[in-house]
Amino acid sequence: MMKPTGRKVPCWPALALLMICSSRPAMCQDTTTLVGSGSNVPSPLYSHWTEEYNKLSPKVQVRYMSTGTVKGIEDISRGVGDFAAGEVPMSDEQLNAAKNPILQIPTVLVAIVPIYHVSGVKSGLLFSGSVLAEIFLGDIKSWDDPRIKKINSGEALPHLDIAVVHRTEGKGSNYILTDFLSKVSSKWRSEIGKTPSPAWPVGTAANRGEDMMEKVKSTPGAIGYVELGFTENDKSVSVGLVQNSAGTFVNATEASIVAAYQSLEKSIPADFRASLTNAPGKDAYPLTSFTWLYVPVRSADPERSKALANYLEWALTTGQQSAEKHGYTPLPASLAPNVLAKARALH
Repeated sequence: MMKPTGRKVPCWPALALLMICSSRPAMCQDTTTLVGSGSNVPSPLYSHWTEEYNKLSPKVQVRYMSTGTVKGIEDISRGVGDFAAGEVPMSDEQLNAAKNPILQIPTVLVAIVPIYHVSGVKSGLLFSGSVLAEIFLGDIKSWDDPRIKKINSGEALPHLDIAVVHRTEGKGSNYILTDFLSKVSSKWRSEIGKTPSPAWPVGTAANRGEDMMEKVKSTPGAIGYVELGFTENDKSVSVGLVQNSAGTFVNATEASIVAAYQSLEKSIPADFRASLTNAPGKDAYPLTSFTWLYVPVRSADPERSKALANYLEWALTTGQQSAEKHGYTPLPASLAPNVLAKARALH
């Protein structure tokens, strides 16, 4: 469970609205501005969505700030902002403590991929869950470690120190990675666990996915992890394959991400709070997850509720068409109607 840090933090949604209205006061008099905060994982897609929607709907403008999943949940739980985003399913305790009832609405499927910088080694290096756990625990220290070489017998791996790069605390990508590693490594499960804020034993921190990409690209021997969409927009980084629960090394693609969802579809509850990592099936990508919007069911302003419901409907229909282009997987056809029906309940 995520605990309050006790630190005073800026009210980002209010600050964003103040900045917008200070620079364009006429716009704020004539429009409704919806403000959300949260995960960096879907940020490239959400930036595109807000840009496109704002063109189509001049009377309703949407702003999204990448502050991290935990910060987004904290904001929306206190009634700050119109929506939040993240990859951590809110617990019953968090939902009960929130200022308003909250719906968790999946928008797309996402995948976390390992990225690395090893001279002479291109994309396609193989990683088992146990090897990833031992790397991020600091037990595997060099790229020519026998445990890496054993599953990459065709690669000439150099004697090069591994430089671990991890995300800062409160991130959805941390949660997806640690959720997976907790399922496949007993040592990881006992020493670190499933959390958006791991107590990393090794490595240097990157605040955002963009920072992670730059740190890995600029550091020989580096390994890190980002959402697939970041690598789709920048092909200069090497991406690894990950071994799934069936023993198959799988590349993150729309097909393998959907396969992970489909293998668990019958067990997903009506509120969509489900883990998709380490899903069964030979074709399933093991670091798959929902990314959710956390949306208050009630608002003191019915017009804002209506505006938000309209934006959600657009994102869950028209917006899905651009997801794949930006490296994200649209909601599967069997799931999309159920999610849309939940979003329409906000009207």
